[in-house]
Amino acid sequence: MYTTFRPLIFRLAPEQAHLGTIMMLRLAGVLAPGRAIMRLLFTPMQQGPPVKAFGLTFPNPIGMAAGYDKDGLGWRGLALLGFGHIEVGTVTPRPQPGNPTPRVYRLVKDQAVINRMGFPNSGAEKIGRNLQGGWRPKGTILGVNIGKNLTTSLEEAAQDYLSLIRSFAPLCDYLAINVSSPNTPGLRSLQKRETLENLLGILAAERAVQVKTLGRPVPLLVKIAPDLTSDNLDDALEAILNTGMDGLIASNTTVSRAGLTSSQASEAGGLSGAPLKALNTRFIRQVVHRLGERSCNRLPILASGGVMEPEDVLEKLEAGATLVQLYSGLIYQGPGLVKRILDQCFYQPEADPAKKPSFA
Repeated sequence: MYTTFRPLIFRLAPEQAHLGTIMMLRLAGVLAPGRAIMRLLFTPMQQGPPVKAFGLTFPNPIGMAAGYDKDGLGWRGLALLGFGHIEVGTVTPRPQPGNPTPRVYRLVKDQAVINRMGFPNSGAEKIGRNLQGGWRPKGTILGVNIGKNLTTSLEEAAQDYLSLIRSFAPLCDYLAINVSSPNTPGLRSLQKRETLENLLGILAAERAVQVKTLGRPVPLLVKIAPDLTSDNLDDALEAILNTGMDGLIASNTTVSRAGLTSSQASEAGGLSGAPLKALNTRFIRQVVHRLGERSCNRLPILASGGVMEPEDVLEKLEAGATLVQLYSGLIYQGPGLVKRILDQCFYQPEADPAKKPSFA
């Protein structure tokens, strides 16, 4: 059905189509009839396999990447598509409009997207209200991706992240520290060894306060760029390990344009979608190699990049990822993609339940 309507959807500007989708997901998530229809259409034959990571139990390995539901409006509806976890944001302390439009481009020939959004969002206070109250999807893990405001200097960035941890630790299951978007000037410099270690050390101390206050784990994940050199990746990983972070999101969008054929390939911004698939998988293997054979136990990896088909999920898991996120795949393949992934990759009607993979 989606392939029939996609040409009509693609006639709309990307942000216009996206806003319409978020509004429909919001309604579906808050209205009982909408939830019933979503369950009828998108409930997979098997929800699992469950995954244990960061001290949490995820219903399945598939998640919605940050950037799709920036303001936490559609996350309840997204959960009804079968996702095991939803990551909202990126959230900044104060509202900000992001970069000037147009700032999102569909590269249809390449099954890709270029965006230079620049963290547009409604700010921590409003988004916090969006996450509270109402129906909460049972079992779904909720993450919040956090970043600094454009007007906050790099020297003061830690204060933005600190305030966001204080605001959202009580409202979500984990927090993702975004230091890798290519669309906020200077942000990626926070991935340098000394700078990153100082930042994460401060955030780890605040996490300890929140754990004591809340009486439960507050996992902190770090989202890094796929464009790091080998030496810079080693530095970033050392900083992440030395400060006791709980996991790694690999990766953000790329500034590479290798192999693109679309006329809009020269647009500035981060590239996602099919062209990121191989780069992301190589990056995951590189991270696993550098962390050692026990990397998934020592530092679980959440793969994010280039997941367009069910087999792409298995590729990421085989490369060493513990969990997998998608975003652009939903744009090109439609809302049934998560159900397809779970049904094709994990449904085993005749298998002994004790032998089903857990990817823990």
